[in-house]
Amino acid sequence: MNDFNLPQILFSKIFRAVVEFEMIDDDDKILIGVSGGKDSLLLTYALACLKYRTKKNFSLTALTINPKFSDDFGEKIFAVKKFCNDLGIDHQVREIDIAGLIRDQNNKSPCYTCAYFRRAVVNRLANELGANKVAYAHHLDDAVETFFMSLLSTGQLNTFQPKTFLDRTNITVIRPLVYVREFEVEKFARRQGFDVLKSPCPFDGTTNRQRVKELIRELEKDFPDLFNHLAAAMRKNSIGELWDAPKTRDDMRRTYFSFK
Repeated sequence: MNDFNLPQILFSKIFRAVVEFEMIDDDDKILIGVSGGKDSLLLTYALACLKYRTKKNFSLTALTINPKFSDDFGEKIFAVKKFCNDLGIDHQVREIDIAGLIRDQNNKSPCYTCAYFRRAVVNRLANELGANKVAYAHHLDDAVETFFMSLLSTGQLNTFQPKTFLDRTNITVIRPLVYVREFEVEKFARRQGFDVLKSPCPFDGTTNRQRVKELIRELEKDFPDLFNHLAAAMRKNSIGELWDAPKTRDDMRRTYFSFK
């Protein structure tokens, strides 16, 4: 497929991320995590477009994981396979009983369990295929929500990186959609008529991430620039005046005894 219809605004944002964070090099073998949702379909489409429109020499393979949350998800994956094959991208499918693993974890976070085992399968297949990079479809809303969740849940300012090297597996994770807003993904998927798969996750819509997403939307009614300010706060150069790190007992010992 050479007739790509990626709007310039989306191409520019994705290309900016790829260039700014040096995500793609010549001879890269990139494994794309494709769930069949709107985000991963755009990512796959955009990387195929990037491969066609630039002179970088890299290869693409797609992977869909069947988490066995539903009996019919395996049949629905055929639509994803056709989508990838139409783009000239080989598509792999792997089954992993994440539903059973979540049950075995008792009260542990189902989202953590799911993400952990999905990453393990993706990394293992990447090594099997000789891929040196894995591409995920996390967009700007995901990054901002992760940042806000970290602040609310741990009191720390953390989010995922656009590019991360995993030294245990010798794989580099890239996220080319980090400058794309979720509403832009939705608009493009509708316009293109993507056959988007509904998430089979039984916890979809009830997670802490969903609560934070809704909280941000609610707060934006009173603070219209909240999302943009959170996005700006994720940068290391955004730190203003903060308190020093807590001192240890040994650090404070001299001052303490000066009062005795």
